[in-house]
Amino acid sequence: METIQSTVFPGLWQILAQANELLWEPFRPGVAIHPLYSPEPNGAAAALLRYEPGASVPYHRHTGFEHILVLSGSQTDDNGTYGAGTLVVNPPGTRHTVSSADGCIVLAIWAKPVHIEE
Repeated sequence: METIQSTVFPGLWQILAQANELLWEPFRPGVAIHPLYSPEPNGAAAALLRYEPGASVPYHRHTGFEHILVLSGSQTDDNGTYGAGTLVVNPPGTRHTVSSADGCIVLAIWAKPVHIEE
């Protein structure tokens, strides 16, 4: 029987001091992604997202729960602006656009894939 290991991220808040050392990949214009684990097909994924000032993600629909923890800066969606330390839970079926006027880093956890509406 294969032993499955947990992934542990101690001191997640301290990751901000090392953000420039992480391997960031392009995600959307002005938004980079640092995956925390490989996404499951049609399933869960988790990543850090780094928004440059003024960057945005177009309208997208959630097929499962999305959890966003703002680690630094602030993020704005159709319902408001959320500063560091805020946890936003978007239930299945919701849709919105997201932007960051001053830039931010967020932890994003998706139960199922997000569908970008372009």
